[in-house]
Amino acid sequence: MMKRKLVFATNNAHKLEEVAAILGDQVELLSLNDIGCQTDIPETAETLEGNALLKSSYIYKNYHLDCFADDTGLEVEALNGAPGVYSARYAGGEGHDAQANMLKLLHELDGKENRKAQFRTAISLILDGKEYLFEGVIKGEIIKEKRR
Repeated sequence: MMKRKLVFATNNAHKLEEVAAILGDQVELLSLNDIGCQTDIPETAETLEGNALLKSSYIYKNYHLDCFADDTGLEVEALNGAPGVYSARYAGGEGHDAQANMLKLLHELDGKENRKAQFRTAISLILDGKEYLFEGVIKGEIIKEKRR
């Protein structure tokens, strides 16, 4: 029996390894690179779900392959859910400056008692043209300074 091919709409090698370990031999997991997709699929939606769906829909529409995509954001209660969908570029500018993002977040939380936060991930899965949406949440709190 042939394994189902499933595209993970990412080129992040670490994410691919993690998911491949979870799925085991059940499916043939492919990356964007594996299918020849060189397009940087824009994440222009206002929600995590929207961004995940943009990526999975692009792959299904252009490559006609079952696929899934994710988007994750940090949501801080005292900041009304910010940075949320903008987590990777919270400090502004292009790219993913984790240090600048962290410093901005700590500055905005300075003096606030409520430091409750959650990481939320949305996953959009398209199988045989049918869309499915999943969500995962990890709750915690933001500490006052970076651990060594």
